[in-house]
Amino acid sequence: MTASEAVERSLAAIDAEQRDGIWISLVEPEVARARAAEVDRRVAAGSVLALAGQTLAVKDNIDVAGLPTTAGCPAYAYRPTVDAPAVRALIDAGAVVMGKTNLDQFATGLVGTRTPYGITPNVRWPGLVSGGSSSGSAAAVAAGLVDLALGTDTAGSGRVPAAANGIVGVKPTRGRLSIGGVVPACRSLDCVSVFAPTVQAAVAAADVAASSAVGDEDPWRRTPPAGAGPEGARPLRIGIPVAAGLTFDGDPDGSERFDAATRAVLATGVGTSAVPVDLLPFIAVARLLYEGAFVAERYEAVGGFVQSHRDEVHPVVRDIVLRAGQLRAFEVFRDQTELARRARALAPIWERIDVLVVPSVPRIPTIAEVQAGPIEVNAMLGTYTNFVNLLDLAAVTLPVPTEHDAPDRPPTSITLIGPAWSDGLLASVAADLAPHFG
Repeated sequence: MTASEAVERSLAAIDAEQRDGIWISLVEPEVARARAAEVDRRVAAGSVLALAGQTLAVKDNIDVAGLPTTAGCPAYAYRPTVDAPAVRALIDAGAVVMGKTNLDQFATGLVGTRTPYGITPNVRWPGLVSGGSSSGSAAAVAAGLVDLALGTDTAGSGRVPAAANGIVGVKPTRGRLSIGGVVPACRSLDCVSVFAPTVQAAVAAADVAASSAVGDEDPWRRTPPAGAGPEGARPLRIGIPVAAGLTFDGDPDGSERFDAATRAVLATGVGTSAVPVDLLPFIAVARLLYEGAFVAERYEAVGGFVQSHRDEVHPVVRDIVLRAGQLRAFEVFRDQTELARRARALAPIWERIDVLVVPSVPRIPTIAEVQAGPIEVNAMLGTYTNFVNLLDLAAVTLPVPTEHDAPDRPPTSITLIGPAWSDGLLASVAADLAPHFG
C-alpha cells in the first residue's frame, strides 16, 4: 500500500468514527495528503523507508511540530516547532502523522477517564475502560484509524491500554527511546511506548524510534551495553508466577484464563522449561511507585503549573500532584535505598529465567467502576505493571485468546518481561507466540 492510499484509508476511518474522546487534534487532510505524496515520491526515487505506507497517531504529551501539545490540559497547551526525536525517526522512515490522541491528564492515570477532552471509549467493548494514560493512542489503533501509535509508559501506560483494547504494546528498556519532546510524568521512569495490531508492526516501529539520534536533549537516553543482542539462548526458561502472587480482583475466570494462556505459551515451544516465580516481591516494589516518595517526581514535572492553575486541572490529577509536593526530601532518598535493596534481592531471578510471564492486568473494569473509585481501581490496574520501570525491565504486552474468553470483554492478555536490554529477546518470543494466537 502506498502512503497516499494509507492516508486516504485513515482519513475515511477517522471521518466515519463518531465516538468522541479519541483525538485531541488532527492534521489537516490536505497536509496529510501532501506528506504522503512526498513519501511516495521518495520511495519511487529509490529510498528504502521502513514505515512507508503506515499512518501514525501520537499521544498528546509528545511533541509533533505544528500541532499543539496539551498533555490533556487545555491551559497547558503550547505549539512546538520541532518533533520529538522518536516522532521524527518514524516520520523519516515514512510514517505519516494523522493527529494527537487523548490521555489521562499529564499522563497521571491508567484509566483513560481523567481528561477534559472526553472519556476515551473502549472501541471494541463498550462500557469498559480503554486503559490509560495512553488511552487515545490505543483506541486509535484498535479502531483501525491508524496503523501505529506512540504512547508513553511510566507505570503501565503502554501496557494497560494494550490489554484493554486487545492489541500489542511495546514498553522498551528505559532510555532506549528518547523522551526528548515529551511532557514528563516522572522523568527518571518515563518511556515512549508503541501500539500496533501485531507484534511485528509494534517491534519494527520501536526499533525505528530507537534509531533517533542519541545526542538529543534527553539526559536519560542510554545506549545498549556491548554484547546486548536480539536473541537469548534457546530453549528458554519461562518464569510462571505461583498462585500466591496472583490476584484477579474478583474476576471468577481470571485464574483459568491466565493458566490457559501460560499453557499455550509453553505449548508453542518457545520455552521448554517452566520455572515457578514468586511475584510478591515484585508487587512490593510496585507499591513504592505511588505509596512511596517516587511520586514526588510528578510534582517536579508539573507541580508549579498545577499550583497556579488549580481550577484548570482535573481534580484527581490535581490532588495526586499537589500531595506529591508535600513529600520531604529525605523520604525520596529513603525509598531509593529501599528500591535498591529490593532490586538487588530480585536480581538472581534473572539467572534462573529468561522471560517472566504475567497477566497484563487483573481485569478490565467498567467506566462506572472507575468513576466510583478512581484511586482504588487505578491502583488495581497497575498491579502487574508498576514495578517494571522501577526495576529497569523491558516488556511486551500481547493478546492471547483462550477458551475462557467471553465476547463482552477483551481477550486474555499477557505481558512478557525481561531485564534491561532484553528488548530483542522479548520481541522474538512475542513474534514466535503471535501466529499461534491469531
